[in-house]
Amino acid sequence: MSTSPRTGEQITDFSLPGGVLVGDVFERREFTASEQRGKPLVLAFYPGDDTPVCTRQLCSYSSGLEAFEDCAALVWGVSPQSVDSHEAFARKHSLRIPLLADTDRTVSKAFGISAPGIGLRRAVFLIAPDGSLHWKHVSLLGMTFQSVSTLSGHLEALRKDGTR
Repeated sequence: MSTSPRTGEQITDFSLPGGVLVGDVFERREFTASEQRGKPLVLAFYPGDDTPVCTRQLCSYSSGLEAFEDCAALVWGVSPQSVDSHEAFARKHSLRIPLLADTDRTVSKAFGISAPGIGLRRAVFLIAPDGSLHWKHVSLLGMTFQSVSTLSGHLEALRKDGTR
């Protein structure tokens, strides 16, 4: 298992297939981290589509999208399920954030959160506009998740810092 990036370090660039529900259409495409430079990026790694805690987490982030937008941040959900699974999950719960498919767990391994049995640990990484890691939280058990208010507070601190 790789070690998780440290605060201030550049994250490893990656591209993953995924999609986002826009109206009634699930728009599929590749999502590339480096293409988001210039704005904060929230990477929310979660173990599985349509599981109780993951559903609460992603529904919370989707319904709290305005708070992230107020911080000029993008939010991506990342898990090991397929894009087809993500589409069904997004449609069932009207999720409005991109869901990315890390089916071979390459990205979760690069972030040091791959876990035997469950695939990956629930984790959130806040990426600064320059591509460096600003803040992270990696759960040991994954039964809870970081709230929209906690994340928007860290994003606001990043905006005030203005060094990146």
